[in-house]
Amino acid sequence: MFTGIVEELGEITAVEDLGDACRFRLRGPVVTEGAKHGDSIAVNGVCLTVVDHEGDEFTADVMAETLERSSLGALGVGSRVNLERPTAVGARLGGHIVQGHVDGTGEVLERKPSENWEIIKISLPADLSRYVVEKGSITVDGISLTVVDAGPDYFTVSLIPTTLALTTLGLKQPGAPVNLEVDVVAKYVERLLASGQGAGK
Repeated sequence: MFTGIVEELGEITAVEDLGDACRFRLRGPVVTEGAKHGDSIAVNGVCLTVVDHEGDEFTADVMAETLERSSLGALGVGSRVNLERPTAVGARLGGHIVQGHVDGTGEVLERKPSENWEIIKISLPADLSRYVVEKGSITVDGISLTVVDAGPDYFTVSLIPTTLALTTLGLKQPGAPVNLEVDVVAKYVERLLASGQGAGK
């Protein structure tokens, strides 16, 4: 489990085509400290498994389904990525519960800078809109954010200078794809309510 609090802005240093998958080599001095084969690291919000680790770099295999369902397929050598290790048991939950299972992708539609923050508008797939509410939580490229405005096919988030400086959202311009993960609690509640209605018939 992750919390959506990005630990560092890493970089893809190599991409190997494996046919129906690919292998990323990524640089991240913070997240590789103590890393070993089989560990999980969230890359732009996608939970990946460490295959190998050497120095401040690690490799991770990305299956075809992940490439299709996330924005990782659009990345290449030199791309900057958000990196986070799983949260430790007993640690503070600084963001919200993040699984690292991307529900879909959105697109940066608009950026509105202000003196001390920036509002970013992001497109929202129709099948995810019911899970997004004002003041609720959403994960964008692995970043735990609070929804400011929730429309039928978009939402907005407000970014503080720290988020702009230390994550990919400080770099992405209109047209750029982003990974989205909605609040898992909302999905469980929906499923439980649906099951209850079915049992009562």
